[in-house]
Formats: sequence, C-alpha cells, structure tokens
Amino acid sequence: MSARVRAPEFRGRGWLNTGGRDLTLADLRGRIAILDFWTFCCINCLHVLDELRPLEEKYGDVLVVIGVHSPKFEHERDPDALAAAVERYGVAHPVLDDVEMATWEQYAARAWPTLCVIDPEGYVVATMAGEGHAEGLSRLLDELIATHEAKGTLHRGEGPYVPPAEPATTLRFPGKALALDGGNLLVSDSARHSLVELAPDAETVLRRIGAGERGRTDGPGEVARFAEPQGLCRLPEHTAEIAGYDLVVADTVNHLLRGVRLATGEVTTVAGTGRQWRSTVDDHAHDALSIDLSSPWDLAWYDDKVIIAMAGIHQLWWFDPVKRTAGIYAGTTVEALRDGPLPDVWLAQPSGLSVSADGRRLWLADSETSALRYVEDGALHTAVGQGLFDFGHVDGPAGQALLQHPLGVCALPDSSVLVADTYNGAIRRFDPATGLVSTVAGGLAEPSDLVLTADGEVLVVESAAHRLTRLAPGSLSAAGASTVAGARHRTERPPTDLAAGELTLDVIFEPPPGQKLDDSFGPSTRLEVSASPPELLLDGAGTGTELSRRLVLSDRVPAGVLQVVAQAATCDAEAEHAACHLTRQDWGVPIRVTVDGAHRLPLILRGMDA
Repeated sequence: MSARVRAPEFRGRGWLNTGGRDLTLADLRGRIAILDFWTFCCINCLHVLDELRPLEEKYGDVLVVIGVHSPKFEHERDPDALAAAVERYGVAHPVLDDVEMATWEQYAARAWPTLCVIDPEGYVVATMAGEGHAEGLSRLLDELIATHEAKGTLHRGEGPYVPPAEPATTLRFPGKALALDGGNLLVSDSARHSLVELAPDAETVLRRIGAGERGRTDGPGEVARFAEPQGLCRLPEHTAEIAGYDLVVADTVNHLLRGVRLATGEVTTVAGTGRQWRSTVDDHAHDALSIDLSSPWDLAWYDDKVIIAMAGIHQLWWFDPVKRTAGIYAGTTVEALRDGPLPDVWLAQPSGLSVSADGRRLWLADSETSALRYVEDGALHTAVGQGLFDFGHVDGPAGQALLQHPLGVCALPDSSVLVADTYNGAIRRFDPATGLVSTVAGGLAEPSDLVLTADGEVLVVESAAHRLTRLAPGSLSAAGASTVAGARHRTERPPTDLAAGELTLDVIFEPPPGQKLDDSFGPSTRLEVSASPPELLLDGAGTGTELSRRLVLSDRVPAGVLQVVAQAATCDAEAEHAACHLTRQDWGVPIRVTVDGAHRLPLILRGMDA
C-alpha cells in the first residue's frame, strides 16, 4: 500500500444531493470515500460517472462517492447549471460545488477527471487521473475493506446521498432532433433514454420509441432501451432499403449506434460492442459490430456514409450501413485544435454535425475548443475558435469572435451556418461570405441542436428548458441579428512554476492490485509531449515508450502549456485468461517559467508521488 497522506477538509460554495446538509470529512469517518474531480462539460468526466455506478451499487454500504465539481467554463460556475447537470447525467451521490477550485488545489488535482481514494481513517491512499480505473478501484476497495474490517475501523451503513425530486415534463434534457416527412419531429429525449416523435407544433407527443429506462435492449419500440441517446441521422432512401432501417441513433452512453425502422419503431444495434474504445488508432475498416466506440454524440450523412462525432476520443469516425463497416475518419485522439489534411488533425469533443446544402462541406461544433470547424476537400479548417481555454460571447470578425462550448450546428441554404452556442445560451450565425459572426437569439437554456424545417422555420432544442423553441420570424435577417461584445474568458488554472533549462517529466503509474504491465503486444507504456507555443520546448517533444523524460524549457518564453499524453497497458497478473486494460490521460499543464521554478514535473496517472 502506498504511503498515506491526511486528506484535506472540503471547501466549496455548497452541496447538492445531501438534502441541504454540508458534509465534512468527519461525516465520512469509517467509510471509504472516492473523490471524483469533474466538470460537466468534460466527456472523460462523464465516462467516469458511468464507471463509478457499478462500484456504488456493489459497495454501497461501505463506499461514499463525492463528486467535486471544479468548473472549466464560466457557465459551469452557475449553481443552477450545475444542479441541472447533476440531474441530466443521473449523478446519484453528493456533489460539492467547488466553484473557486479550492478543494481541487488542496488535493493537487491537475486534470479532469481525477480520482482520490480516502480510507476509513481519513488518509488519501491513491490518486489516479483519467478514466478506465474501475477494475483497479474494485481491487483496491476489496483490500481496504479487508484491512479496515480487521482493524475495526470500517463502519457499514447508509450513505449521505439524498435524491432530489424529479419534475414532471414531457421531455427531459432533449439532445438532438430532426424533421421527418410530413412535418413531424423526432427528438432524442436523453435523460429519459428514449426517442420522442412530436407533431409539427413541437409539443404534442405522437409516440415514444424506447421504454424510458436506461439500458441496452433491441426489439419493438415499447421495450427497446437506450442510454442517454443523442444524435439522429436519416439515411438516404436507397441506403435505408438495403440496410433494413431508416434512421441511425447515437446511443451515447452505451457506446453504440442503433438502427430504427420508422414505420414500426423496431430498434436494432448496428455498430459497436457496448465496450468503450481503448485501443490504438489505425486506418482500417472494421466490422461495425466488432469495433468498440466511445460516446458517439452526433451523426450526419456525408461523403456517402454516416459520419460520427466520436466525442469520447476527440475524433470523427465513419460508418457504412451497407457494408456494415466502420473506421476512423479524422483525428488522432489528441484533445486540441489543429487543422490540416485528414486524418492527422486534432479535435476536442466534437458534438454537432451538419452538411451544407450542396453537400461539399461538413460543419462541426468542436465543443471543448469552443470552435466552429468544417471538413472540405479532405481537410479540416477552423472558422471560429482559438483553443481549449479561450471562450466567451464576442461577435464580429471570425478571427476575433468567441463561442462557449457549442453543441450543435445547422447549415442554411444561403451557405451560412447557425451554431447552438450552448453555454452562452445563444444562437449564433457565421456567414462565410462576410467572415462575420452575429447573435440571432439569446436567453436560451443550453441550446444543444437546431432543426431547419421544410418550410424554412428553425427550431431550437432548448435542452435545459426541456422543450423545442421556434426562432422568431425575421431573426435570421440582417435586421434581426445583433452584435454582442461580451466578456472574453480564458480558463486560468494555477500555473506550475518551472525553471528554464533541463527539466524531468515523471508520469507516475502503479498497476492496480492484481495487475501487471503488459508488453505482449509491444511496449506497455507510451508518452507524447508537445508545447504551446512550440518555442517553449527546446528539447523533449515527440513520442516515446518511457514514462520519464528529459525536457528543456526555453528562457525566452515566459509561459505556455505543456501537452502531455500518457498511457499504460496492463493485464491481470494471475488469471488463466487474463483481461487487458489500458489507462490513458491527456494533460494540458499551464506553466510559468521562473528563476526559482522546479526542475521536476510529476504527473500521476495512477498511484502516489513519492
């Protein structure tokens, strides 16, 4: 067992899911606690929520999970937005509103998500960054239970979670929508795990496809189950006839694509295994039902195939419903903003797709870089957006304009594009002819998608208001648009002071109990390092197989960000049929170069720094 460190006390603005009670470490004494440092924009954080659910169920009488919400975006500082996110994602444990990131700093978190395990005596016994730790956590919990039952320091019983009341609404956090023949609308009712067909008035429910409970079941519409479905894509008629279904659904939390026959509501799985993708990037076509996916968020028919916004691994994928194959279309899994020829580009949680009227351009909302981007002629371009940590509500020339975590796009017949600027609560418009960004509607509750109807109306999926809303007539005209010169924001996490010259980067990884590093398919570890600006790093950039590396920082660049991607492959140590595991994490570490800065930068993938 690693050396123990006394856990710092909780500090924050308040608590959710506790019935109004403020928790302290003393309230957790005798129980094992997992602190989950998260922010609700982060897809990796959402993956961890799902990884923790089975552990909470299995160890419910000894384990307390505490969500520590430490926000990235300005919108995430809003307590009402946080409360909505806790409901939207089914968070069934207490959540600390760490709005000033005080608890984040006390526990030395450096990345979303980070997990800290506290034993029944109040000591931190393990820290791990990223996702994919469920198996290791289970083994660690078993060890802690045995140890503290023997010592008499483990106390079983009910935890402090108090569920909130669920309001009654027709939809609950709808995600995406599309127009059907005849004017009806199909909506992914994400928090109710189903699809809803609405009449043209966007209010009257005609039918529901899905039982309304989280799950993974094929079959008739009334018994099928989804898990937080999002994107919807209508197939061309000829393709649908061959495939045997009309519609593809991004079944996000199940990591699947589902096919739906609109005439009957029949649901079938058409891509994915249900396991989350944790593999290596390749350029091969794979059997669609044998390849793992990762949080598919939106879909569009482009380039004669279904393009998938694979938010969970910062890529675009393709799916061929006729050949029943799938593969990678764009992106390397590095979370950042870099344009260029496909596929060697960088994306950051792509969440919305729309194809131009002429079919040449695929628009995408790249949510974590707060960017509007597009694919055309085999290359990725950025129209609006500046990077992972720059956001705001600023109109005008596209090079200076700012968005805040957009989730949806809608290409218009005049070649302009609407953006569901989710965290600004606005609909924005970018006109490629003028290069200008304007605001056409505001005051919306987390708009997540837009639908252009056959008669030219635009409907907004107003997710946090649980409804579809029509844009006012004339709002798309020049007279109806406005120019907003709002605040510019940059996420300013406390920088790490490092000295110019030689620096040792140490990524700390200890295999979970019962596992060992696995080199049966090549080196078990991988480390990739880059910098922004690139001039910050004089030596040490690139990819290698050791988790420790010598870097050289320039004394002429006062500050920047070190981008570090590390992964470690492990397998079960003493199993006849050993399961394989891959732990991976991205860090964007803001640094400041100072005379008295440190000469070592430790990053914890899993374990404790000595």
